[in-house]
Amino acid sequence: MTAIGAAPVVVVGAGISGVACARVLADAGLPVRVLDRGRRIGGRMALRRERLGGVERVVDIGASYFTVSDPRFAGLVERWHAAGLARPWTDTLTVLPTSGGEPRAASGPVRWAAPEGLRSLVEDLAAGLDVTSEYEVEQVDEGTDADLPGPAVDGEPAAAAVLAMPQPQAADLLPVTLAGRLGLDAGLEWTPTLTVWAGWPRSWWPQLDGAFVEASDVVDRVADDGRRRGDGAPVLVVHSTPAYAQRWLDDPEGGIPGVLAELGRLLGRPAGTPMPDFARARRWSLASPVAPDPRPFALDEQVAVGVCGDGWGPKSRVEQAWLSGTALGEAMAARLTR
Repeated sequence: MTAIGAAPVVVVGAGISGVACARVLADAGLPVRVLDRGRRIGGRMALRRERLGGVERVVDIGASYFTVSDPRFAGLVERWHAAGLARPWTDTLTVLPTSGGEPRAASGPVRWAAPEGLRSLVEDLAAGLDVTSEYEVEQVDEGTDADLPGPAVDGEPAAAAVLAMPQPQAADLLPVTLAGRLGLDAGLEWTPTLTVWAGWPRSWWPQLDGAFVEASDVVDRVADDGRRRGDGAPVLVVHSTPAYAQRWLDDPEGGIPGVLAELGRLLGRPAGTPMPDFARARRWSLASPVAPDPRPFALDEQVAVGVCGDGWGPKSRVEQAWLSGTALGEAMAARLTR
């Protein structure tokens, strides 16, 4: 960690909320260090690289897309768009009934995607920040040094600490009393999902960008990843229902056959889904909050420790995660520079 005389603000978690918070703090002139347990930053804006047809393809396996409603976030998205990092994908998704009835179109806001995967947007935000990957933080305490009133991260002093992660993970890192003051108890219930992605030599499904599924016990939504990112790759990404994911949390790969079988039934191949060139799975134990906290973030009044992420605000989504991290960064910067 940084020397005591220049103790940094430590941001734990390098998803879009943590990186957005760190960006605000660094722009305010504060020393910031970002710690993330993953090999790559991005959190649930995750991707994998797969070879298909002799070509390496990027596949988005976390967040499906993002939408834009806030003017400040819109300004950032305009910059990403101008730089070729983000692209408008579609404003119309398909609704797939599980039994009887015809698929129908459902219009809504423009969904945005990224040609190089959504993680590339987090990497853009993180440019120039001090980020350490594969760092597992064990404990964030209130601190005991009267001359250094900030918290301690794994025993090392920090000017402040930000936990950019789902509330259950934040609560595990904090003393019970501090977690209680932050009001984390209300956001501890989250649901899982199992993401399955598979590639074929060619598309076998009817043309669609993405689909929501009505009343399936297995599949919640599907995206054509090639149409989503614009390279035309014959790759589907499927997010399971919470109940199906719960069955396979200890064996994600074991859940693939059931997802592929349901996929064939939903997309007009009841006799069976064609054999893919590859099929892989990733579990997300904390995919979405049952009830997001209506506050934009939490910041303790006694010690400079805050929590942010997509579990805060009116609806769990990419934009909300960015807004939460940005708002906490602004509040933390105002507190530390006054």
